[in-house]
Amino acid sequence: MSTHSSISIPAARARSPRRAAGAGPWAALPVVLAGTFMVVLDFFIVNVALPSMQTDLHAGSGAIQWVLAGYALTSAVFLIAAAQLGDRVGRRRTLIAGLLLFTLASAAAGAAGSATTLIVARLAQGAAAAMVMPNVLSIIGATFRGPDRARALGVYGLVMGLAAVSGQLIGGVLVQADLAGLGWRACFLINVPVGAVALALAPRLVPESHGQRDGAIDFAGTALATLAATAIVLPLVEGRQLGWPLWTWVVLALAPVLLAAFAAQQRQLARAGGRPLISPELFAQRSFAAGLLAQLVFWGGQASFFLVFALYLQQGRGLSALDAGLVFTILAIAYVGASARAPELVERYGRGLIAFGATSLALGHGLLLAAVAAIGTGGSVLAMLPGLLLVGVGMGLVIVPLTTTIISTMRPEQAGAASGALSTVQNLGNAIGVAVTGAVFFGALHHGYAHAFELSLAQLGGLLLAVALLTRLLPARDAAA
Repeated sequence: MSTHSSISIPAARARSPRRAAGAGPWAALPVVLAGTFMVVLDFFIVNVALPSMQTDLHAGSGAIQWVLAGYALTSAVFLIAAAQLGDRVGRRRTLIAGLLLFTLASAAAGAAGSATTLIVARLAQGAAAAMVMPNVLSIIGATFRGPDRARALGVYGLVMGLAAVSGQLIGGVLVQADLAGLGWRACFLINVPVGAVALALAPRLVPESHGQRDGAIDFAGTALATLAATAIVLPLVEGRQLGWPLWTWVVLALAPVLLAAFAAQQRQLARAGGRPLISPELFAQRSFAAGLLAQLVFWGGQASFFLVFALYLQQGRGLSALDAGLVFTILAIAYVGASARAPELVERYGRGLIAFGATSLALGHGLLLAAVAAIGTGGSVLAMLPGLLLVGVGMGLVIVPLTTTIISTMRPEQAGAASGALSTVQNLGNAIGVAVTGAVFFGALHHGYAHAFELSLAQLGGLLLAVALLTRLLPARDAAA
């Protein structure tokens, strides 16, 4: 359920951090984790606020998709370049710039008077998130040593998990409370005081550090990746509501060309001794290429599920934002329980656990589909309880094990590059998934919310079965060990 779950930690050879006088390493942790909490929370908090945003801003279905897809898209395409920037100019400096941009973008989103302004603010939030997340982990890796590093990373994982599982509920509470008449805007404005405090404390408490400083930042690769990703997402989001004009098909046809150009540019840069965004040598291992595809397909069904489920609950069934948040909490509890056992289970069962988790998640979607087919937009929400529990368990058994299994066979010097690639593909999958599943859902909406949600669940279940099949190409347990 969490985002940015596989970003690299700096190698031990990075330069020692310059610490503020009198500030110990643990003083920096709450400051950097405030950034982590905001970035992850903002991915999930908007789900239950989407119907209110749509009504208040008179937004179309495409605009609602862009609120989610735009955030994921910019955080994906800028993530690795932002990590390179932190290595060169300083991780604290880049983190502060990211926090500043995120805080300002949150204020702009909260004050948005139109759907266009909100989308632009979300795109800026995503770019800021890309500056924050990799540099938080780099700062933790450079600041802590030995057992302290393990404890700090444990706290990091806990904070990220809490932000993810509580996002829908916090969003529901804020929308329902309607503080000062702000409604959904409070979901963004809540970041402003948190960001302001973090910005005030970061220069004094967070140590500065640098990483590998040779080689220029890959701006050309970032530009090509941005164009390729936009060429996929833009026509999928806009095409349906515009009647699929010619330009949408032309742009979609350009996407593979741009991806090929990106791959060629990355190979050329690597041969010239530069620092590509995604190292071509990673693809020498078939298991990594298969794992990257599994990551893309799996995350293509995560943010999109939260989108269509929130719309079904609120606009279809008429639940309030708070009640919808409470329904999401059922799933979240199951996710927390399963993810707590996942590290132990993946050690024992390896890729088989991922296949089991993906199949369980697909079965959960199937149970939800059967329940919705039976109750439509009426009946008791409790009919969906078995499906929700299985969906949460399936997520918990896939998210972390998939990343750790892919990384497990990489050489130590490749782990950072592989982790960055996985994080980028994770966010890209979220963006593409929102576009694809959104097209399915909104395309069937004229038959009612229940029917649209059923079709979406069928499509999402198909993705998860594909993930289960792809796990056969991942390294077996003995190889991973």
